[in-house]
Amino acid sequence: MFDNRDRSKAVFSPFASEEVSPPFSPHWEAKRRAAEALRALTETLVTSDADTERLNALAQRLEQENAALGAQPRLYGLEAFIADGKHGGHGEVNHELNALGGWSNPLSPALNMWLKGREAFGTVRCGHAYEGPPGFIHGGFIAAIFDQFLGMAQLAGDNPGMTGTLTVRYHRPTPLNTDLSLRATLQDSTGRKTVVTGEMLVGGEVTASCEGLFIRPQKALLSTP
Repeated sequence: MFDNRDRSKAVFSPFASEEVSPPFSPHWEAKRRAAEALRALTETLVTSDADTERLNALAQRLEQENAALGAQPRLYGLEAFIADGKHGGHGEVNHELNALGGWSNPLSPALNMWLKGREAFGTVRCGHAYEGPPGFIHGGFIAAIFDQFLGMAQLAGDNPGMTGTLTVRYHRPTPLNTDLSLRATLQDSTGRKTVVTGEMLVGGEVTASCEGLFIRPQKALLSTP
């Protein structure tokens, strides 16, 4: 069963509750399934000690599948999917294709986020594909997760902007294959500027914290239908 939200709204916000919003259409449902399979394959590949022959055979099959898929119609970027008219508005498309929070993007660590008043919460789990120091998440991925999460949290101020500065403090290494909790608070929203602070936690202990300054562009970068 697919979501029956009001399709007449130009912008859909998927961050109203902890429950992940269902796909807009069968297209996105299939794409989410494919993305999850690719995430699983990536995790298996980076941890695999399979023999060279098997790995080469896998590569050949993947190359063939990529060529077949690439021969199908393609849309490049958020605006193209929105303009096509069959995939939802900006909110729906971004919720599927975003590099950090997109459920149909295999690069995304499946970051789940939601708002409660002036606070935001999130959960994520990063496998070996995100490893930096042995057994721990690469600091660059932690910063990227914060950028996306705090960027979502600023929506609580009804004054969304783009990242101006992002300051991350690493308190201790953040482990792989562990459920991570995120929380953020809108500190200030004045003029074109919004300040948000956030934390990443494991079992209630902070492993990293962040402050983000977001600046609303003077001109819209994306027009929604």
